[in-house]
Amino acid sequence: MSILTSPRGKVEVVHCRRTESQDIYCIKNLIRKFTQKLFGSLNIIYLLEKANLAITLHNDHGKIMAQATFLDYPNWNVAKQDDWVSVFQELDSEIPCTPLNTLFMHLFVAVDEYSVGCCKEIIRSVFKAVPDLHFIFLIVPSYMSLGSTLITVFNQVGNIPSLAYDEDFTVHVCHRHSHYPQLHIRKATVEDHDDLMPIFLHHDTVLKETYGEYFLAELIEAQDEENHAVVCEVEGVAVGFMSLCSRVNLQLLHECFDLGPFHGLCTPHPSDVLGLPPELSARGIPDSELRSSSQDSQKTVKELRETVSMEAKESTQGKVTEEATKEEALSPVQSGNTSEAEDTEQLSQDCSADTQPSVSNASSATISLPEETSSFRPIYRGASTAFCIQLFCIDEKYEARSLDFMNFVFSLFPDKDFCIISLPHLTPEFVLIQNFVKIVPFNNCTLDQDLYVFHRAGLLKTINIRLATVSDYPGVENLVSTLMLNRSILEDLKQYNEARRDPDGTPLQAFVAEVAGQVVGIAVIRNEMDIECIRSHYNIEDFIYFSHHQREEHGHLYHFALNPIFRHYTKFFLKEILRLGFKSCLYYPVYPQSKEGKVQSPSAHSLTSALHFLVPVRPRRQIVYPLEKLGINAPSKEVSKDPLGYALNHTNRKLTLEPKITVNAKIVVVGASTVGISFLETLVFCSHLKFDNLTLISTHGLPGKKLLGTEQRKFLASDHCFNDKDHALMSLCSWVNVVIGKMTAIDRAAKRVIVSGEDVVLYDHLVLCTGRQYQVPCPTGADISQHPTNREVANSGLRRYTGPVPCNHFTLNNEEDCLKALTWIRNNSITAEGNIVVYGNTIDTYTTVETLLNLGVRGSYIHLVQHPPTSVITCINNYSVEGALEDALRAAGVTVYRDALLAQWNDGLDPNPIHSASFTTPTKPFKLPCSMFFSFGEKNVDYETFKAFNDACLVYDGRLVIDTNFHTNDIAIRAAGPLTKFSNRYYSNEWTHSSFNSKEIGFQLAAAMLNLFDPTLEPATELPADLDRLVPMYKGAKIKGGILPGSYHYLHVTKPAIPTPLEVQMAQPDFGSEIVTGNAKNGTYFRIHINKYKMVETITCLCKAPFPASNYIRLFGQHEQVLNNLCARYEDGLVPDLYSYFTEPWCMGLFHDRFIDLRKELRQILSSKEEENFPSIEEIARQIEDEEINLPEKPRKYLKRVFQETIYKPLVEESILDYLRYNHYHLPMYAWPGIV
Repeated sequence: MSILTSPRGKVEVVHCRRTESQDIYCIKNLIRKFTQKLFGSLNIIYLLEKANLAITLHNDHGKIMAQATFLDYPNWNVAKQDDWVSVFQELDSEIPCTPLNTLFMHLFVAVDEYSVGCCKEIIRSVFKAVPDLHFIFLIVPSYMSLGSTLITVFNQVGNIPSLAYDEDFTVHVCHRHSHYPQLHIRKATVEDHDDLMPIFLHHDTVLKETYGEYFLAELIEAQDEENHAVVCEVEGVAVGFMSLCSRVNLQLLHECFDLGPFHGLCTPHPSDVLGLPPELSARGIPDSELRSSSQDSQKTVKELRETVSMEAKESTQGKVTEEATKEEALSPVQSGNTSEAEDTEQLSQDCSADTQPSVSNASSATISLPEETSSFRPIYRGASTAFCIQLFCIDEKYEARSLDFMNFVFSLFPDKDFCIISLPHLTPEFVLIQNFVKIVPFNNCTLDQDLYVFHRAGLLKTINIRLATVSDYPGVENLVSTLMLNRSILEDLKQYNEARRDPDGTPLQAFVAEVAGQVVGIAVIRNEMDIECIRSHYNIEDFIYFSHHQREEHGHLYHFALNPIFRHYTKFFLKEILRLGFKSCLYYPVYPQSKEGKVQSPSAHSLTSALHFLVPVRPRRQIVYPLEKLGINAPSKEVSKDPLGYALNHTNRKLTLEPKITVNAKIVVVGASTVGISFLETLVFCSHLKFDNLTLISTHGLPGKKLLGTEQRKFLASDHCFNDKDHALMSLCSWVNVVIGKMTAIDRAAKRVIVSGEDVVLYDHLVLCTGRQYQVPCPTGADISQHPTNREVANSGLRRYTGPVPCNHFTLNNEEDCLKALTWIRNNSITAEGNIVVYGNTIDTYTTVETLLNLGVRGSYIHLVQHPPTSVITCINNYSVEGALEDALRAAGVTVYRDALLAQWNDGLDPNPIHSASFTTPTKPFKLPCSMFFSFGEKNVDYETFKAFNDACLVYDGRLVIDTNFHTNDIAIRAAGPLTKFSNRYYSNEWTHSSFNSKEIGFQLAAAMLNLFDPTLEPATELPADLDRLVPMYKGAKIKGGILPGSYHYLHVTKPAIPTPLEVQMAQPDFGSEIVTGNAKNGTYFRIHINKYKMVETITCLCKAPFPASNYIRLFGQHEQVLNNLCARYEDGLVPDLYSYFTEPWCMGLFHDRFIDLRKELRQILSSKEEENFPSIEEIARQIEDEEINLPEKPRKYLKRVFQETIYKPLVEESILDYLRYNHYHLPMYAWPGIV
């Protein structure tokens, strides 16, 4: 915020922000003829799309006061985009401009009255936002003067000719030192005390309270060879302070953090132990490679020290360290994929899948190391090469110049190469540590601190990005030698040097980052040839205006490796790739791994240390097209094809100078349920936030990590929230740490979770999403020889089974359970012989029976035993569907027993394995032979999970008790999903999270927590006391589906509601109507319930043939008139088959993922006041409802006439046509004016 004063004395308070697309209209209005002569005739949208930095000033009322746009190459075509440096360096030898320290102003507009003040404020903001920036150039035609505004900040340098035509242009420059200069750094003196104390007390009073009022003066006086105090000053006043010490507890750091890439912050020593003995070492990366790389890196440090000086602008002749290229190279577990199948296989062989709990490193998959290798710690015996920052504080006004300290402090420790700082992990990331490398902690680290490291070579500003040459091959080979994927990188580099193209003819580019003549980074990109497919399958238009980017401007990032000591130059490297490669966008896919550990695609990519500087792109839900019916009106193959699923990451020119907000809070999610996955997905796809400490604790890790067979998919019914492909498209393993194990205890005081009884996971926010699972049933113990009935037997449903679980007993709760059952069936010849008992009365019993039949088990060997229902509502709740299932079971020979209670296994003898199962009924008991026993009783919370809640004193009343904000009785612990119930103070025990869509619950949970971390959100308002007693109602549909006996494909979509029998619902006076076509027994059943408001409320499908379930789910919540006047057509007999009706071309637009946006846009048009002195359509409807106006005709007719006679009709039509034009690649079956 700044205060501007006009020449006439008027005052305006202005605020600075990044330019947004909605600013374009106001920017155009600020453009004058003089502006066009100065900058040329510009397409503002195009300019903003290609700008590296665009700044807008607005006042307190939101009015735009000024705007400026900056790019990293000149305007007016005075030099080539990729070759302007030499041209501008020749203008003035005293201006050492480089791509790192230079930007070009391409546009400036302002309100005339405040233009001078706005210009200075924008320039100051730009220098503050980009710390490495020193020069801003402005190029104008030589016959033009700068005017009274720009002349105040720019100085003329010289003239330069145009490349295109015979005309000269004048070059002006603006220097940093005139607006936001570098800080002067010096040793601290006692006299600085009075200047510094207000800065300290503004942030914290703990030091004063602990060490006394004059602690700072005492710290300054205590300086010696090991301890130094440094200040930065502005105009003789100290505005920042740094206390340094060369004594570092390296032993503690070696125990807690993986410092391998930096050789443990020690000098190499012959006695260093960097790896296990050969017979014990892991086979991932040979220890010899790591050792040689780490030791070689130290040999060049002495040569490097001499090059780092206060004059960072000078070129250096020394060499740069050869540290391991990326931290990930030394991490034991990798995420993403390799382009060498053998490397992936080798890594997977090293990993023991689920043998014991383990914590994987950041950006890693759910794989655990063998115990003996994961516990190894290198031993470093050399002298320390690090000093630490003990205390740091700086005035917020000058915080952006924090890095100015580093040149001076390294000069105080000439024998040290590393500066380290440890911070409480909840400390917000400030400017200084954004230039440091955050060190990955070891799995068992319980230190409540984060460690950051900075190498003195990171001060070098001579980094140069250029196209690779043949002579770079040895340097790149040495750089990537420790990476498992080095062969792939080197082969692509060789291909570029030889042909500049891939073997298939795709243009290829390779770039190297060079410092002091040594290669420190490598990147390989190709032209993105599949951009239409990417556009149609991913929401890249959340980040770019697609039509303003040429096809050849889209690049595909294949490899990116950068020495970790230059990690803070990652965004600069990416920016230079875009500039030198004439690209505007880069895409980086992360492919999933298959079950065998092989990559799914030959085009799979190497890991990239740049991943966290890219933004993940949400996948788009696709329409399932009836291609045969659409014929020539079907979309292109690039759009309609089902491509290999991968998670897409992206950057563009606009994002290269846009920082992310880092959230270091430890957020631990327990349970990989739908709620938990939806919660993590929402956080990960917040593109402006970077969550560094997301952890998932799960028995089997992240779901979807294997490619499952079709049989496994059928065992359990689906909620249609996530499938394997959805998990591949998200690639949560790239962003979430995974602990494989089971939560056994919660220590609320220490804020830690105990996993599998031994491993410790610390948390700041704990999210419990374990859900409820099928449990092993507890037999009643009744002796059926006495012929008891259910009435005579005590119900054991609430008792917990405590005996050994029989080896042939299966409770199916997840994919791994299904795989075990499938393996048992195949390994024990169950399909040929052996009776199978399926016990329970949920929908999963039907899907399991169908799977068994599909596997080849004879129906006569399958016994479906349904225990007494706990409610009058069946799992299907539709007589027509239930009748068809009974006929199908009877036809398959499956025997069904109803109201049966499990009495005994093996007549009360040892139940392992189960040979027989006895049951009681309301009439007479029975006994069945048994080779496999599937149990689908009532779901409940796992006992160990309950015990962890109970021992932690979390309120539990049948389920874990929460409030409407997901809080348990511990403010740091939240819970969501079927695991929970609302507190009794809400008087709403019938409503729980089980009543709602789990994916929506996870999204709302994340939205509630984002208020804690996202500064761009408005602070959450406290609800009034009376409203805080209301249970939140979510609107997403409850969905279940699967393949039922008889090979019926089943889908049921309904609104969240308290379960009620269907016949009771239909008897209600406000039920509405139903539309039913086909017959359940014939497998053509389709039922739609239209409520009294004419909205689709329930959808039920039962069909022999597969159908596009994802399309039908989109029908939920639509008005029947949107469905082409469905009710009227049905009443007229024009809709004999709903399956065929919803494959007609007109309805494809309804299934589009952006149809909901169109609805919102149309609603906004009708609710906004588009004409003066005339109310909106929504306001008129309200007046009619409140009888504020007398109508001469029926309300509907009146509203229709008003709509047609006013501006609203053309506005709505224009909006719909824009929707069809913009999405024509998905919806080519629609015609609009101009194409016919």
